[in-house]
Amino acid sequence: MTTNGFVSSEIENKICTIKFYNPKANSLSSGLLMRLLKEFNDISQNDDVNVMVLRSEGEGTFCAGASIDGLLEIDRFEKAKEYFFSFGKLLLSMVRCPKPIIGRIHGKIVGGGVGLAAACDYTVALDTASLRLSELILGIGPFVISPFLIHKIGRASFSYITLDTDWRDAEWGKLFFLYSKVVNSIESLDKEVNSIAERLANFNPIALQKIKNIFWQGSEDWDRIIDERSEISARLILSEISSGRLQKILQKS
Repeated sequence: MTTNGFVSSEIENKICTIKFYNPKANSLSSGLLMRLLKEFNDISQNDDVNVMVLRSEGEGTFCAGASIDGLLEIDRFEKAKEYFFSFGKLLLSMVRCPKPIIGRIHGKIVGGGVGLAAACDYTVALDTASLRLSELILGIGPFVISPFLIHKIGRASFSYITLDTDWRDAEWGKLFFLYSKVVNSIESLDKEVNSIAERLANFNPIALQKIKNIFWQGSEDWDRIIDERSEISARLILSEISSGRLQKILQKS
C-alpha cells in the first residue's frame, strides 16, 4: 500500500478481483482512473476470467468519487475535459466488459462513486453504505455518470438524488436497484460476494456475455453523450476554480 494509492488485480478460479485504494477516501485521481481503465480492458480479453469483483481497500468510504485535490490542480480546459472523459470511459469499459462485474460496497459512496456502483452488474452493500450525489454543491453536476445512473435507478430517482443532495441510506439504494443486496456485517458481505462470484464463474461465459449485452442495451451511443457532458463538466469546474468558489465551498465543508 502506498501513500499515492494503488490498483491491483488477482485471478483465482476464473474470478478476477480488482482492488483500488486512495488514502483520501478512495477518491479517484487521474492516475487511478487510468490504471482501473487498463485493468478492466485487459481482463475483458482474458479467457481465464468469467466474472469480476470490484472492491476498494479499507473500512471507511468505498469511493468518494472525483479527487478534489486533482480537481483543484486543473488549470486548463483540455485537462479538465480529459479528467471527466476518463471517468466516463472507465464506466463505459465496465458496462462493455463481456464479463459480469460484482461490486463489493463496504462503505459510503459519493458522487462519481455512485456512478461506479451503477456501472456494476450486481452489487452487494453493507447496511452502512449510504450514498449521496454532492456535485451541485460544488457548482457542477453528475453529468458524466448520469447515463449509467438513469439506466440503473430510473430518471425520476436520478433527478431526486441530484437535486436533494442529502444522504440516502443503503436501503434506499436497494429499493431503487443501485444495490442488489444489503447485508449487516463484513463477514456477510464477503460471504455473499464470494457466493455469487463462485456461481457465476461456473456458468457458460458466452451466456453471461449475451445476457450482459441485454442488461446494457441502449448504451451504444454513450461515447458521444459522455464526450458532450465531459465538456459541460470541464467548463463548470474551471469556472468554479478560477472564481475561487470551489475553494471556499471546500473550506466550509
